[in-house]
Formats: sequence, C-alpha cells, structure tokens
Amino acid sequence: MLNITFGIAILLATGLLFAKTVQLFHLPSVTGYILAGLVLGPSGLGLLTTESVGHQLDHFTQIALMMLAFGIGEHIELRRLQTIAKDVTYISFFQAIVTYVFVLVATYVVAELVASMSSPRENLILAMLLGAIAVATAPAALLLVVRELKARGPFTSTLMAVIAIDDGICIMVFGITVSIGHQLLGNSATTPLMGILGAVSEIFFSVVIGVATGFLLDLVLDKLQRRAEMLTAGLALLLLCGEITRELHLSPLLAGMMAGFVIINRAKRDVRLFRALNNFEPPIYVLFFTLAGVHLDLGALWLAEWVGVAYFVARCAGKYSGSLLGGALSGSTAAVRNYMGLALLPQAGVAIGLVFIIAADPQLSGWTGIVTPVVFAGVMVSELLGPSLVRFSLQQAGEIKLAQKKSRLSGQSLLRNFLVRSQRGFVLAPWRGMPLQPAENYRGVVLFGAANFANVRGLARISTMFAHHFHAQPKSVRVLAPEQQDSLGEREIEELFHAEKNEAESLGYPLQQELRYGRPEQGLLEAVQTNRPELLVLGYPVGPKPLAMKKIFTTLTDSVSCPVVAIRFAGTFSFDRILVPFLYLQDLDEMLPVLQAMATTGKPRLTFMYLMDMENSRQELSEADGLLQQWRQSNLPDLDTAQMVVASESRLEQILRESGNFDLIIIKAARKVGIRRFFAGSLANSVVQNCRCSVFSVYIPSADRARGKS
Repeated sequence: MLNITFGIAILLATGLLFAKTVQLFHLPSVTGYILAGLVLGPSGLGLLTTESVGHQLDHFTQIALMMLAFGIGEHIELRRLQTIAKDVTYISFFQAIVTYVFVLVATYVVAELVASMSSPRENLILAMLLGAIAVATAPAALLLVVRELKARGPFTSTLMAVIAIDDGICIMVFGITVSIGHQLLGNSATTPLMGILGAVSEIFFSVVIGVATGFLLDLVLDKLQRRAEMLTAGLALLLLCGEITRELHLSPLLAGMMAGFVIINRAKRDVRLFRALNNFEPPIYVLFFTLAGVHLDLGALWLAEWVGVAYFVARCAGKYSGSLLGGALSGSTAAVRNYMGLALLPQAGVAIGLVFIIAADPQLSGWTGIVTPVVFAGVMVSELLGPSLVRFSLQQAGEIKLAQKKSRLSGQSLLRNFLVRSQRGFVLAPWRGMPLQPAENYRGVVLFGAANFANVRGLARISTMFAHHFHAQPKSVRVLAPEQQDSLGEREIEELFHAEKNEAESLGYPLQQELRYGRPEQGLLEAVQTNRPELLVLGYPVGPKPLAMKKIFTTLTDSVSCPVVAIRFAGTFSFDRILVPFLYLQDLDEMLPVLQAMATTGKPRLTFMYLMDMENSRQELSEADGLLQQWRQSNLPDLDTAQMVVASESRLEQILRESGNFDLIIIKAARKVGIRRFFAGSLANSVVQNCRCSVFSVYIPSADRARGKS
C-alpha cells in the first residue's frame, strides 16, 4: 500500500504541473488535472492504482463534491434567473429527453447488430439504462471551468441552472428506467408507478435536507464574524449534510446545491462562506480531478467497442439537439441555442455513481459487464474534451472576455505574462514633447551603456531626460571585444553610435560618445571612474529573459558610487502613467532625483503605492496615508501625483495586479550582499522578470560610496 502522504504530494504536484502545461494551449486546468491522473494511473506509469491507494483518498472526493455542489447553488439566484427561467425550463427538459431517446435508439440498434447472442429484450434494457445514464452531466468540471475563467452573464447563469436541474431529472429518469427494467424481466413486484414515486421521493428528501442545511448555515453565519470560524463551521455542516444523504441513499449533490441555493437567495445574501470556501478549495479540487483521471482506464475504450461509440456519439447529438430545440422553443438568444449543448457534454461523477447502483441491483447486475466499459469510456473521452468545449462555449457567448483581460492585467499567471512578453518585444513611442533646451554651462554627464541595438534608442531618450534634469549631457559608452580594436575605422565607429545620437539630437541634445574595449562590466566600470557621472543608465536585455545579465549588473551596481537606473523595456514604451511602489518613505527620499527628473521632463501622472503588511491595523494604514500625503506636498507640490496605501499578502502580486493600469513602474532595488542577497532575494528583480510594462530599477549607492564620489 502506497504511503498516503506521498500519494497526495504526487497528485498535487503532477496535477499542478499538467494544469500549467495545458494552459499554454488555452485549455482549462481541469483537463490538465485529468491528464495528470491518467499518466499516474494504471493506463500510464502505474504509480497510483486502486491496489496501491485503495479507498484512502475517498474522503477528498466526498469533500470536493459537497463544495462543488454548494458552489453551484451560488449560481442559482432567483433574482438573476427571472429573465431566463423559461430558457432554463425548456432546455433542461428537452436536452434530457432528447438525449435519452437518442442514446436508447442508437445503442439498441447497434446492440441488435453486434450482440447476436442477446435477446431484443436484453438489448432494450441495456439501451434504456445507457439512455438514463447519458442524461447526467458533470457539474464539477463545469463549475471549475466557469470559476477559472470568471465567466458571468446570461449564458453562464442559464448553464449553471440547467446542470443543477439536470441532476434531478437524471435521478428521476434513472429511477423510472430501473423500475421498467424490473418489469421487463418479469420477476419484480415493483411497478413503474412505484419507480416514479421512488425517484420523486429521493429528489424530495434530498432537497429537504439541503434546504434545512442552508437555513442552519444561515443561522450559524449570523453568529460568527471571523472567516476562519465560518470556514470551519460551514465545512462541518456541509460534510454532515453529505454523509446524512449518503447514508439515506439520497443525492449529496442535490442537497449541496440546495444549501447554496438557500444561502444566496436569502434577503441578506451573505456570500462570506462561499468566499471562505473558495480559498480552501484549490488543493481539494486538484486531488479530486487528478484522482478522477487515475480511475480512468484506456482499456475501457476497447471493451466498449461499437456500443461505446454509439453511446458517445448519440449522447453528444442528443445534448446538442435537445438544447437547440429547447432554446428555439423558449425564444432564447442565439448564443444559448447554439452553444449550450456543447457546454453540457462533460460527464463524470453522477454517471459513475449510477453504474455502481446498477452493479448493486441483483436483477440488473448482469448488464454491468457492458454498461461499465461503455459509460467509463464515454466519461473518459467527455472529461478530456468536455472542459475545452465549455471554455469554447463561454468564449463564443462573449462572457469570458472581461475575465481574460483582467487575468492578463493582474499578473496572476506569471507564465502567461512571460510568453506574451517574449512575443511582443519593445516599441518606442514617439516623443510628444517640445525639444529640450540644454544648459549653457552643463556639469557632468549621464552615462548609459549602449550594448544592445534593440533598446539603445530608449536608453538614449531616458538618459537625455535625466541629463536635462541634472544640467548635464548624455554620454553613450560602448564596450567592444579587444580583438575589434584595430578592425574598425572612423566611419564604422560613427555608425555604432548612429541610433542613440539621432535620438538624443531629436530631443535637442548633443550626444557624447565613448568607445572602450574589454569585458562589458570592466569597460563600463572604467568609464564611470573616468567620467564620475551624475547617473548611470543600463538596459536589461529585451525579450523573455531580462535578468540574463544579472551578474554583470550586480557587479556594476555593487562597485559604482553614483545612482544606477536599470531599465527593462516592454511593449510600447511611454510614461504618461507611472506607478511607484515602495516599502519605506526613505525609499522615496533616495529615489527623489529620479522621480523629479521623470516628472518635470515628461509631465506624467505619478501614483505612489505604499506597500504595507496585512497585519497592519487600520490606524497604521491611516497614519501611513497621512505621512505619504505630507511627503508629496513637501517634495512634489506642483506635480500631478496620486497615492494609495495597501495592505498586501504578496507584494509582487499587488504590484503586478496594479501594473495593468500604468505604462511604467519605478521601484527601488535594495542593495543586499552575500548570504542576505541569497535568502532575501530582490523584489525589484521579481517585478522586472514578471511585469508586462516597462520597469525602472533604481540602485542608490551606499553612504560610504556616495561620500567617496564627492
């Protein structure tokens, strides 16, 4: 038996890895989780099997199902469903009935053709059972895709309501079908009416328990204030609800949905428990769907044979045709008519549960040898393809565009930002200001290292702006390999500086030039020691690896006695809106010359973001806000500035989240050395690596080095 802790670690790590991989191909995370399970399970590497894991992880499945069911209930808000109630009713009914009929007819005909040893009555019972199971959908997979994409709108509301009702219809159809099957076998005292009453009673009592749980949750939430307490109490009541319904052979899914339904439709509309569970859910969902993949068996595809093909094709046709017909009769929108059927194709837990019910029925268990591989094969294919079809449907309905835009701006997927950045490169926006007027008696220079033709014009522009502020002149330094020293003529050397010279002159400044030979860091260091500049400007490499030259930058910033501004260009470079995140007011004092240079030369809007800890009290946040306002009034009184004070759980994520609203970020880079640099890392470097807009990292020399310069 596999160590359970090791098994959980493997499931979580592999599930996340596959999820991030499929995201590169714009597939939902749930597809990656299921693929991870398929690779880990008996159909892949065989690391996790029923024999090695046993039933030790079943409780994670039960927890996940209850949380998913409760989450679906949140989407069944009557106030929002009033306008689509007719669509939901018609689509729910017709997609279920048409799917049942299509699968029954198709599987019966195929069974008659290929199963010559079976009687027509046996084939009819098989077809009826498969038709009933085909009605079921996969609420878990649907909800996870909707949440991941943050989809909202009439299509999403209709979809969530339909899948909630679909499970009730499926239970009723299955109960009636089992009763009719017993009658066809001729050895049962159960009548079709009793089958109908049994199905109705299962639905009724599941709803009653769910409603009671919802009211109990509402009562408990009123007594609690802390999120942690709400999560604990809410999870306890939901799991209790699930276990009670399981013991009574009712539907935990229906009960969980009704509990969420009650909470969201109360006049108070208290959604705190939903949000608390949202923070608890991710690892549970990874385990749930990865385990689902582990239990998928590719061998079922071969065992299912032609009946399996007929089942899958007929189910797809039935879901799509039934939804199309229901949408047409209800007068729904074109998006609902055309794409609802595709979004209903995933199938999983409910269908598998019905297979187990058949296996436990003494009169119908003989059909499990065919039903099990057919349904499992259909579940496997639909679970792999279904989430992508859900995403496609939501996209075609136009309800994930806003979510996708927010995701890009928030920086939540660092890998996606990485890929976008590598593809888009860097464009220098035209200079919109008037030419700058050089000082008659300039003092000193602003040096910039011109090593990369891709960003040299941008470096020349920024250096010229800084030179204008410091009453200095811009100076370009190029460092070439020693073997090139005798191979370049005057014309070739002039061509080397052509791009940056044109840029500086377009701003009204002449450009000084300096050519050195040797290692890049050594040449620049010698130029700094010779020229004693007001400022040194460096450029990160343009592309997906801006920190590729980090070692050279570190050597320079640790050695020079002047401030250093390291620039990462991204997208279209402009600086109309500048964000300045900082940790301490002292950081602003040290960056003030750089901020004044940008503010007075380009006339942008500067927004200061004071990053504080989540543990800070409201009073501390208010005091920090007052101190920042005083600093702005004292140091930048006549400039266009704004401020925000935020208590952040992650400084990097907070900056990335805000970065979408700005053209440029200016951040102080802390000077750490030795083991402190290794353990503490660099917030500025993390921003440079992951942010989609341009970034200035400002390195301020130590007091000793600054005194050495003076």
